[in-house]
Amino acid sequence: MGTIEEDCMGESERREAFHENDRQLSVAQADSTPRLLLNRGHTSSAQIPRDGRVSPGSQGHDLRGARMLLVEQASLSQSRKTWRKKMDFLLSVIGYAVDLGNVWRFPYICYQNGGGAFLLPYLLMALFGGVPLFYMELALGQFHQSGCISIWKHICPIFKGIGFSICVIGLYIAFYYNTVMAWAMYYLLSSFQTTLPWATCFNTWNTANCTHLTPGNPNTSWTNGSTSPAEEFYIRHILQLHLSPGLHELGAVNWQLALCLLLIFTVVYFSIWKGVKTSGKVVWLTATLPYLVLLVLLIRGATLPGAWRGVVYYLKPDWWKLLSTTVWVDAAVQIFFSLGPGFGVLLALASYNPFHNNCYKDALLTSSINCLTSMLSGLVIFTVLGYMAEVRQQGVDAVARDIGPSLLFIICAEAIASMPAANFFAIIFFLMIITLGLDSTFAGLEGLITAMLDEYPQVLGRRREWVVLGLVCLCYLGALSTVCYGGAYIVKLLEEYATGPALIAVVFLEIAAVSWFYGTSRFCRDVQVMLGFLPGQFWRVCWRAICPCFLLFILGSFLASPLEIKLFGYLYPPWSAILGYIIGASPLICVPCYMVYYLLSTRGTFRQVSESREKFNSRIKGDPTPRKKPVCHNDLKR
Repeated sequence: MGTIEEDCMGESERREAFHENDRQLSVAQADSTPRLLLNRGHTSSAQIPRDGRVSPGSQGHDLRGARMLLVEQASLSQSRKTWRKKMDFLLSVIGYAVDLGNVWRFPYICYQNGGGAFLLPYLLMALFGGVPLFYMELALGQFHQSGCISIWKHICPIFKGIGFSICVIGLYIAFYYNTVMAWAMYYLLSSFQTTLPWATCFNTWNTANCTHLTPGNPNTSWTNGSTSPAEEFYIRHILQLHLSPGLHELGAVNWQLALCLLLIFTVVYFSIWKGVKTSGKVVWLTATLPYLVLLVLLIRGATLPGAWRGVVYYLKPDWWKLLSTTVWVDAAVQIFFSLGPGFGVLLALASYNPFHNNCYKDALLTSSINCLTSMLSGLVIFTVLGYMAEVRQQGVDAVARDIGPSLLFIICAEAIASMPAANFFAIIFFLMIITLGLDSTFAGLEGLITAMLDEYPQVLGRRREWVVLGLVCLCYLGALSTVCYGGAYIVKLLEEYATGPALIAVVFLEIAAVSWFYGTSRFCRDVQVMLGFLPGQFWRVCWRAICPCFLLFILGSFLASPLEIKLFGYLYPPWSAILGYIIGASPLICVPCYMVYYLLSTRGTFRQVSESREKFNSRIKGDPTPRKKPVCHNDLKR
């Protein structure tokens, strides 16, 4: 049984040499020079210099060895599908990164933390924290062509538990994220009625407090006890929260929402069941439609009375707020969850790229589009908020008190209902919400599916359709609790605890394993083999030092401020915090459990695992113990 450090070294060096030999063998075949083919057929991984170039070897000059090398290399990727077009990949990554949080969270965080002044810490956190993590995951997935579990056998097997942790987090997200799209689906179907049901107070679910305001109507006024038709439609008709006393008693399943959720998962299944060949086609619609709708809504919103009040409120800088630590914490949290490293998605999507695809440009392009989309969404949302402030005769801050789904399903829905051609704008708006969510769901489930298929290829490799069906059914059953009468309480609980400190801790362990155990220099040489150039010193410093500090900064802010969850006036009971911490900690258990398993099943002491790779390499030189796997091309001759 080989040592842990040998496993961490061997797989990467072998794969690096295979890919370099593939490039040089292709050149040799194009030159039609058999002698050159033979000379380049057996370059040992030990012969690869630090600049990543492979010189012609002096041993193993036989055609049989070259053929064996090609067969071994082909076995690494012969069954792996690739994207049909480069744009399929780019749109999938953009669709994943640009999600509902860009629409409902960023505008609120921006105006709350200094308006235009917030863009400074936001861009700095993106430059030094978010984009380097984004780039690292794309490069790792593309180089090793593996999902979030099996990739660790190429990097350092003792950290394989990180992959299982990512899968648990992904399941938690799938249990509640699609419910938001089910709400939007109900709104979309309701938009085809002659009169929008959230536009009037004459429905069975409305109360005496329902107040319908219209522009220029002096006969009605807004008071502290007033509720809008849109608010009562959302809370009393869609969620039906009044039928549930709280988290302790969720009540029965809302069958209308259950059917909408089933429709969402049906669309998801038939979009990803065949892999990137089908999902790559679907994202051409789901990833581009939101931009068209945002542009239409921006043009319409700019013509509404009071719209520019909202835009000024959104962008007017308050530079003094930059002295507050909260602003920098919010900027770091927003860019981290917006770009989405640590969910296993970027690893999975990049693993279907051609080996020499320029993932560096892809990382810069997609992360820039993500940031610009957040700013564009803010303009759209605040033109609507300015309009609603004009209608209610209130300040923009009073209208913009809501964050999360309420901003979309109450404030925006109410504004749309008072516009001319309300049905048209309602249809395109909620269709945009659904497509934004679908892209993220496609990518999130693809991350889980790729992880399982890569880790268990013998069992699941040829049963992708059944694996996808089983996963979709599991997610649907897990999500049924979120479409009960008190299901919104579950959604809020999972949103706060399932993707908070646990995810940040997982990403910290991931970058620590890559930068400190695998080694930044080795990772940069991997990138050089793929792209033909070494990452600059800026990226090395970010991966080695700045990104870990960035993640610890976010993690510390989460742990330092205890959560107090409220939803529409309902204060969560104390025991819900314990339940939330159990949910948040459960993914992390996978990491130490797998470490213990690996230490017990692998030769090597804990000291050997902990000490530096260079020191251990020098100590094991001359070790006659055979390795578990061949790590250089000369091993293939035998």
